[in-house]
Amino acid sequence: MSMMKRISTIFRAKANSALDRAEDPRETLDYSYQRQLEMLTKVRRGVADVATSRKRIELQRNQLQSQSDKLTAQAQKSIEMGREDLAREALTRKSALTGQISDLDAQHSQLQGEEEKLTLASQRLQAKVESFRTRKETIKATYTAAEAQTRIGEAFSGISEEMGDVGMAVQRAEDKTQAMQARAGAIDELIASGALDDASSINRGDDISRELEAMSSQSDVESELAALKGNAARAIEAPESPPAAQPVAEESSVEKGQQS
Repeated sequence: MSMMKRISTIFRAKANSALDRAEDPRETLDYSYQRQLEMLTKVRRGVADVATSRKRIELQRNQLQSQSDKLTAQAQKSIEMGREDLAREALTRKSALTGQISDLDAQHSQLQGEEEKLTLASQRLQAKVESFRTRKETIKATYTAAEAQTRIGEAFSGISEEMGDVGMAVQRAEDKTQAMQARAGAIDELIASGALDDASSINRGDDISRELEAMSSQSDVESELAALKGNAARAIEAPESPPAAQPVAEESSVEKGQQS
């Protein structure tokens, strides 16, 4: 097989596969039914045309027959009047009309036969179209039910494309949730063990720094407390009799010492 034939075969195969996927049997059946209706309409139109032609021939024949009867009467009257020449002329014209009437009768018979054939074909085609319509609707209903059942089955089994996408989205969400939960738990454990500092804490540093800062703060408190105690002791041990030049101040100092 040559290269071009292989390419042509592959192209036809792919095109056939694409058309098969795109084809909807219901649309195909509706289109076929529409074509049959169009054909039935054409057959009926043909029957009407033939019937019209047959009727036109009947009218022409009736007119010629009327003229032939009139010529017969004229010939009879001419014989009675002794005008054989006129009678011969009338009969001659009648003979010509008789030939035309015979031709019209032949055409009429032919058209009538065609009309009967077309009428019978129209009736048969109509019955076929009606039968096809019933079968078409049955096939469409069966196909629709099978399609719905297939989609429901695919949805329940999760093999449909839509449900597959939904399942993958749910799986991704669950995986991300588990990863986030694991990360949060790991961070909490690291903060609790001291491997990571709490970013919300004001004081930063390791455990030793925090311990040293606490000890320094406690030392400052103890020093300040000792200073206050020393001031209080010195105030108690001060002399009770102030100098004579300041009696008011001495009295105030005594009162303060008593209050203390």
